[in-house]
Amino acid sequence: MIASLFRGLTAKPARGARLFDAVTAEARRPHWYIEGKVPDTLDGRFAALSTIAALVIVRLESEGEKGDVTSVGLTERFIAVMESEHRELGLGDPTLGKTVRKLVGMLAKRTALWREACAGAKPWIEAVRESLYKDDAPPDALAHSAEALRRLWIKVGETRLGDLEEGNFG
Repeated sequence: MIASLFRGLTAKPARGARLFDAVTAEARRPHWYIEGKVPDTLDGRFAALSTIAALVIVRLESEGEKGDVTSVGLTERFIAVMESEHRELGLGDPTLGKTVRKLVGMLAKRTALWREACAGAKPWIEAVRESLYKDDAPPDALAHSAEALRRLWIKVGETRLGDLEEGNFG
């Protein structure tokens, strides 16, 4: 009964879930870690996830207000999952809040980076290096990831907003 009283005041739990699941599925594809040589560590997996999420956010921004609503849903889901995952890793209050804020800041930084790269204001290959690799990446790995992200950007760009909201860009 209480839930029905406050339904309009709380975020929809499923908002952004399908799109986040699709972003996560893309970030889990083995080629990022095999051919792309993104480190198969927590940091490397976060780099892949946040890079792909950032590209999708940049795409959603092109849709105006409707895209912004979807972007907010994706970001809210990102935050909820990061909090849950880090709780499972043993982080608790007050450390958890600081860690999640840092992760959201890293997503925001990547989104700004990809905004520049997608607009042609920053070389694509440099955006790939900054976004996916802490250290220098082997040239073959960097080339693989750059091409894979370019293909993903094109695919996401060709996908209608409604399909993106449903997590269908594959």
